[in-house]
Formats: sequence, C-alpha cells, structure tokens
Amino acid sequence: MNAKSVLIIAVFVALAAASYALDLRQYLTLDSLRDHRAALLAFVEVHGLGAALLFITAYTLVVAFSIPGAAIMTLAGGLLFGAVVGALFSVIGATFGSSILFLAARTALGDLLRRKAGPLVTQMAEGFQRNAFNYLLFLRLVPAFPFWAVNLAAALLGMGFTQFLLATFLGIIPASAVFSSFGAGLGRVFDAGGAVTLSSALSPQLLAGLIGLGLLALVPVIVERMRRPS
Repeated sequence: MNAKSVLIIAVFVALAAASYALDLRQYLTLDSLRDHRAALLAFVEVHGLGAALLFITAYTLVVAFSIPGAAIMTLAGGLLFGAVVGALFSVIGATFGSSILFLAARTALGDLLRRKAGPLVTQMAEGFQRNAFNYLLFLRLVPAFPFWAVNLAAALLGMGFTQFLLATFLGIIPASAVFSSFGAGLGRVFDAGGAVTLSSALSPQLLAGLIGLGLLALVPVIVERMRRPS
C-alpha cells in the first residue's frame, strides 16, 4: 500500500471518527429541528448564500459518512429554504455525498467498506450486473436497501461513475421533493404543538407513486430479459 492510499484511509477514517465522536446524530432529529428552528431560520435570513452552502456541505458529509439522518436534513431543507429550493439543495448534497462514498470505495478503502456492507453487496450483485443504471434508478426510487449500502454496492460491483451520478441524481428527486414539501409545512405543525414523525411525510398514495416510478425504471430490464432466448 503506497503513501497516497494510506493518507486517503487516514483522512476518511479520521473524519468518520470525528463525526461519531461528536455524536452528530443527536442534532439530526425532529425534536432538535423543532428546538433550534428559530435560530436556524435567523441564520439563513442573515447569511443567505453562506447558509445554503453550509447546508449542502453538511448534507454531503452526512451521506458520505453514512450518518443516519438524511431524511431529517431534507425536512430541514424544506423548512429553511422552501419546498423547491430545499429539495434542490438536498438532491445536490445527497448526490455529492454519494459520489464521495462511491469514489472512496474505489480506493484503498474498498476492502474496509466492503466488510461494512457485508452480504448486502452480494444481494444486489445480480441486479447491477444485468442493467446497472436502471437497477440503481429503481433502488433510489424504492429504498429496498440502505442508501449507504447501495452507494457501496454500485462502486464495488463495477458500475461506471457517470452512470452512478446520473441515476443517483434522477432517482432521489421524487422522495426529496416529497420530504422537502412536508418540511416546508413543519413550522405550522410545530407552532400547533402537533406530534410529527417521519412516516407522516409518506402517505400510502405517495408510497404507491414512488413504487410505481421504481417499477417503470425496471421496465427496460424486464424487456431485455424477455427478449433473451430461453
């Protein structure tokens, strides 16, 4: 292992360790979002572009280091920046974070990250080998596996980076729009003292819609399979 590989591993592990040592997950909750809402809104109003860049950076790090709380970040984006802009920032942050983890898995960190993913990579192997782009698009639309595990599997199973980037960006738009729109209305819910859960953001109709989009993404895979000689 060369010096560059050692440096990459050291930096990645150090940043990951710092994020868990600081217990950043304690801030990625609905209770924390409710308690700090006024301060966060004031910060956004004063700093504008700086606040937007900080949000995207924070979202990127949450995804890159697989810290639970991306859904809360998307809700926060809607609350702080509005439904449309918040969704856009969330999609950008999630795409950047996924790309960092994807590229990290292609370096000397690959073996370490493969052990973290464990058998999940094997379970996704056939789908990526058949049609990587459409399969990843399906997994982004319908989260059958953890988000971080999909990032790792795509890299470890040899998917091209350009395909990964495009499928990730397109695939996370619908869910990001749903959660950001829900987040945009959180202020009224907090003021009313109502109880909020993540499941509140996804009605049966919206879930059915996401599943329908996911199935559409698999249509080319199904057609290709039907055309093959038995």
